[in-house]
Amino acid sequence: MVERMPIAVAALVRDGMVLLAHRHSSREHYPDCWDLVGGHVEPGESPGEAVTRECLEELGVRVHGPQPIPITVSDPSLEVHSFVVTRWDGEPTNAAPEEHDDLRWFRAGELADLTLAHPGSRSGLLHALREEAQ
Repeated sequence: MVERMPIAVAALVRDGMVLLAHRHSSREHYPDCWDLVGGHVEPGESPGEAVTRECLEELGVRVHGPQPIPITVSDPSLEVHSFVVTRWDGEPTNAAPEEHDDLRWFRAGELADLTLAHPGSRSGLLHALREEAQ
């Protein structure tokens, strides 16, 4: 059995919108599409610690209380840990321009037309937006 790469990703949600990052067209994996921010879980790090670190590295924000959410990813080489984040310090900016060429907030109705790195994640993103609205 192939060992799966542990990944931790975050859906930052605010005012009925979710923040997604556009992956550079030069990226080896999943180029030229929209994705959640995040990355590899380092040895000795929990997925929650990894997503907190990745949000600081990629967005320049300190997240508080990331909550696990179900996200479907069809890539069998990935073990994805996804979180919704509704509280953070700072304003998200593209702190990793070598990884992403755009950051944008999307409403639920805009997700259907996006090219997502993991199309199966759309239902999890909609769930996160519904939860935040309650």
